[in-house]
Amino acid sequence: MQSESRSESLRDSTNQKRIALVAGLRTPFAKQGSVYQRMSALDLGCLVVRELCYRSAIDHREIGLVVYGSAVPSPLAPNIAREVVLGSGLPKTVEAFSVVRACATSFQAATSAAEAILAGQHDVALVGGADSASDVPITVSKALASALLAAQKARSFRDKIRAFSHVALQDLVPSPPALRERSTGLTMGEHAEKMAKEAGVTRAEQDAFAHRSHRLAAAAWQARLFDAEVMHVLPPPAFDSPVVQDNLVRFDSALESYGKLAPVFDRSHGSVTAGNSSPLSDGASALLLMHEEKAHALGYVPLGYLRSWAYAALDPADGLLMGPAYASPLALDRAGLSLADMDLVDMHEAFAAQVICNRKAFASRRFAEEKLGRSRPLGEIDDDRFNVRGGSISLGHPFAATGARMMLTVLHELKRRGGQFGLATACAAGGLGAAVVLEVA
Repeated sequence: MQSESRSESLRDSTNQKRIALVAGLRTPFAKQGSVYQRMSALDLGCLVVRELCYRSAIDHREIGLVVYGSAVPSPLAPNIAREVVLGSGLPKTVEAFSVVRACATSFQAATSAAEAILAGQHDVALVGGADSASDVPITVSKALASALLAAQKARSFRDKIRAFSHVALQDLVPSPPALRERSTGLTMGEHAEKMAKEAGVTRAEQDAFAHRSHRLAAAAWQARLFDAEVMHVLPPPAFDSPVVQDNLVRFDSALESYGKLAPVFDRSHGSVTAGNSSPLSDGASALLLMHEEKAHALGYVPLGYLRSWAYAALDPADGLLMGPAYASPLALDRAGLSLADMDLVDMHEAFAAQVICNRKAFASRRFAEEKLGRSRPLGEIDDDRFNVRGGSISLGHPFAATGARMMLTVLHELKRRGGQFGLATACAAGGLGAAVVLEVA
């Protein structure tokens, strides 16, 4: 009762209506090049939005806005939000815009829509994100692109051939999306390796955390706890073999098996392996957001409410993946709450090393004083309220879909436990962090 009265007084003092999360859904997440290899991010996004609208029984005419994102946008559908509207049966008059904040993209989609609702521009919004590591855009070199353009403009066959005279053999090699941080020249995995060494995070700690993630995710699937969150998908070409659960979870995870894997990013002295990192994945997610009064008027019982949110940015060379430790204090401050008030904490598992480093930072007075300018640390996070249903290492990580997946799981789990507040937080490329505080009341 004390926390409820505190929540009410804070809400009254800000005089803001709450943003209700009425419903949510995601596809099963799948390993790159597996069951969704013939599907694009747009295909997956349209599927999940269409199914969410059906399950929630929302009148399509009530939806005023779609905010959707893809961390690796396709040249064929650069404004994925608008294409989702046109491809999922929504009225063509629905406004839409796309967002990109790397691995925090669907956090951004949700909070951008929430801001539009709070501003009185809309009452109902659909948000989310989708990515396909199986269908990434492959580009050509600048030299070959210039030659192709010159050949297209050339009038004679001879001039068309001459356009390629300066193209070298290496210019013919296709270019996949950049995996390295432009500012540091390192990949995310190399940054995770660097963070692990600087923080003294051992290989054994990382492997144990990865094993925990798979064990908890497997237990959740076996107990059918994800049934309300995950739709079934019939992928082409046969459309006869439904995908009903994430195909990355190791149901037979054994701690000793992780130690057999070789380091990936520092083969001689490293500790980050494919086993203690999130895998390249395909999938999509969606959430239905409403003004609190609108939800009640339409007869919905919200899953919960978006209490507060915050984003942070830091020097990529100084702990690229430490975003949660910077964004979470801001989100908690804006909610008028502390880490101790959180019944659940869910942190994106890009790498086990990154999660462990952030948890250490949460509890470190030195980090609080030197990095955050605060006199006290956020505090420790008990295992029994941290990533309790696994995370990106076990479930998969289709970049733009992860944030909505996390928020949905936190709300369902809060309801199961009778909790009130949850924190969902993620790191993102470029030295970014995102955090949202969710409320069930």
